[in-house]
Amino acid sequence: QVQLVESGGGSVQAGGSLTLSCAASGVTISSYGVMAWFRQAPGKEREVIATLHTGGGSTYYSDAVKGRFTISRDNAKNTLYLQMNNPKPEDTAMYYCAARSLGYFGNSFRPAIFNNWGQGTQVTVSS
Repeated sequence: QVQLVESGGGSVQAGGSLTLSCAASGVTISSYGVMAWFRQAPGKEREVIATLHTGGGSTYYSDAVKGRFTISRDNAKNTLYLQMNNPKPEDTAMYYCAARSLGYFGNSFRPAIFNNWGQGTQVTVSS
C-alpha cells in the first residue's frame, strides 16, 4: 500500500525556519515522475508551491515562496523535504505532499494531475 506521510509541521516565528518531511512507503520516490508540495489555507484553494521532477531534478517554485523555500529529496531515505526559511504569517496553512506516478511536461501543476497524497501537516507562522 502506497503511503505518503508528512511530518515536521508546527508553530514557528516569522523569520525562523522549519523543515517538512514526506516519507514514502510502498513505493520508491525515484519511481515517481513528479513530486510536489501544496498548501491550503482556510477558505482558500489548494495551491502548488514547489515541484520536483525526480528524473532530471528540475524544480518549480511559486512566486509566493521563491527564494525562501527549497524542495529536495533523499532517495536513500525515500523522503521528500521542504525547507522553509524566513517564513511569513501568510505561509500559515496545511501543507501536503503529492506525487504523480507518470512523467509530466506541462507547466500547470494542478492538484488533479497528482495521484498520491499525504494527509497534511499544519504550519502556523506567528509574527
